[in-house]
Amino acid sequence: SLSKLQLKTGDLDPRLFSRLRHLQKLDLSDNLLDKFPNSLTLPDLRVLNCNNNKLEDVTALKQFPLLEELTYENNVYLTLNDDYKVMFLLQNLRLLNGKDITKLANHVRRVNSRKLTSKVTAHWEKFFRDQLPEKYTAEQVKSIKKKFLKSVQTNVVYGPSSLSEFTRWRVKMIAEEFLAYSLGLELNTDPEPEEKMDENEEESTESPREAAEDMSQVGDFSSYINNVTVTPSKRKRNNSKPGSGNKRSKSQANTEEEAEDVSAEPLHFLQCHSKGNSREDFKTQLWSCVFEPLLDCGARKDPIVSSSRTVATCGGESICLIDCETGTVLKKYKVATEEFFSVAWTTLTMVISDSRKKSHNILAAAGRRGIVKLIHVAADFCYGEIKAHKKPIATVCFSPTRETHLFTASYDKRIALWDIGIPDCDYNFKASQLLVLEALSIPLRIALVPTCPDQYLLAGCESGCFAWNIKLDKEQKSRPFEAIFQFPDEDGGITTSHRVDGLAFLNDDVIVSKSSKPGCIYLWSWSRSFDTKGKGCQRTVSALILAELEWSMTDLSYLTLSTCPAKDYVFCGDEKGSVWMYNLSNYTTAWSSAKGKRSDKRIPPTQILKWPELRVNGEQLTEVLINNVVSDPTFTYLVVLTSVNITAIWKKS
Repeated sequence: SLSKLQLKTGDLDPRLFSRLRHLQKLDLSDNLLDKFPNSLTLPDLRVLNCNNNKLEDVTALKQFPLLEELTYENNVYLTLNDDYKVMFLLQNLRLLNGKDITKLANHVRRVNSRKLTSKVTAHWEKFFRDQLPEKYTAEQVKSIKKKFLKSVQTNVVYGPSSLSEFTRWRVKMIAEEFLAYSLGLELNTDPEPEEKMDENEEESTESPREAAEDMSQVGDFSSYINNVTVTPSKRKRNNSKPGSGNKRSKSQANTEEEAEDVSAEPLHFLQCHSKGNSREDFKTQLWSCVFEPLLDCGARKDPIVSSSRTVATCGGESICLIDCETGTVLKKYKVATEEFFSVAWTTLTMVISDSRKKSHNILAAAGRRGIVKLIHVAADFCYGEIKAHKKPIATVCFSPTRETHLFTASYDKRIALWDIGIPDCDYNFKASQLLVLEALSIPLRIALVPTCPDQYLLAGCESGCFAWNIKLDKEQKSRPFEAIFQFPDEDGGITTSHRVDGLAFLNDDVIVSKSSKPGCIYLWSWSRSFDTKGKGCQRTVSALILAELEWSMTDLSYLTLSTCPAKDYVFCGDEKGSVWMYNLSNYTTAWSSAKGKRSDKRIPPTQILKWPELRVNGEQLTEVLINNVVSDPTFTYLVVLTSVNITAIWKKS
């Protein structure tokens, strides 16, 4: 509480406040503040009281993205327009000046934004689009931008006149975003002051928003020399309302409706895994990301989509926790000598100090050192490690049925099953190894069979696709594989020997895997390929192919795929920075029937999201590989991990 201290704006020292990483409630009432400094940080602030001040502007409050309760009564210069601004800027806000504003805020963010966006787009199409020559200079862009912004703020009106200031403010914002997407995207990596970290500190758990460069900020258009577009051309119209007749080429969409259905827009481009926080790092490879599971009372739950919008990403020496909607890096964890390859979540019921039980999300992370780090995220605490393998760990995953069971797949050609135990209130825990699965080559991707996750595990390896029996009632702790799957190869024959670098279940039965044949992703049936009653070990089994997906002809490896089972989607990035999206809901019913006819033709992608032309210090970023692409369970957000240290976050529009 800092109320009644005659404080002025200059008394709020950002150097002091930015160290209050865990402050949740702040009372600044009855002071003399006329505005908020921009860089107070306070990444965990939930409740703010600034009643009885002299505030003139609320937009600086957007620096507190987790704010849930805000009061600023008796600030005579603030009006209804300011209420609407904070509702738009603060996605988690529930109470404003003591009133529940959830419904109204949803309307402001969604309906109001949609209406204004279509009006802004229509204004451009009608009055300005034809004024811009096909090849234009920086000067022409600057001039038309100025005219358009002035015209659109004067002419686009919506809602009551009492809200005209808010409407003008939003229209300007939407118009600038629209121009950025239509005429190209300039990256803004202007240095911001950063806190220096202790050089000797090997591990740290931090939540610095400043360590991430959010590169989605729109830069100055005047630096454009020629026609720079954010390819694909249809992205220009992404803000237009459905059914506005966007033309699409056949390769990008099967039908107009389907394409409309999946269009997504880029929200943020983050450079948050840089080595030593360097702005020049466009080399760190990003490998793995996974959305945080929802806790029943999780603070980071998004009320609109009732699915977590927090994602953990890893690459280089760090792990980041990102809020997909705001692009805020909520937490960052570093180990200076590590290179992280994989992360996985589990929810453990832990006993808190006063003997109450409570669910907490735990993040496991592993990589080059062969060590699994266990992080209690809400407490910002890495409470333990398991020295799992002597060689690097390629991937980790938790059992969906036993929350303490963790699989680690390593370059030592083994997959181990661990029981990580449950930490007590002092974080003491006991981990034990339960199983070792022997592989013939390095396991790259692992997947538990959804219908029997305690009995079978599949792995895509450097030399093929294998299945193991992992039932724990057997005596044998070290086990050879039970089956190896054979697939068609590019010469028309069949082969068991190929690198399988993509593997995931689309539903209870359909497996998606990629590799033996260039330009192709296979969908095949688990139940019809593998007879669980079959006898004998190390048998060769033919994969019963249901369909092939058309994909890039690249011979590059390790560009992995993922699925969104709830929406029947498959995602896979390529070597040109594009994301291939396949909506398979029209096929899954036929595949599950007893006859299960194979789809004869290769299934083309429903849509390909092209990588936008990003510029860093005026230079275009080229040769972007998409290492991984993952959606949240409801397919609201799509997180794209690249080979150039950029995490791209798209939102389904």
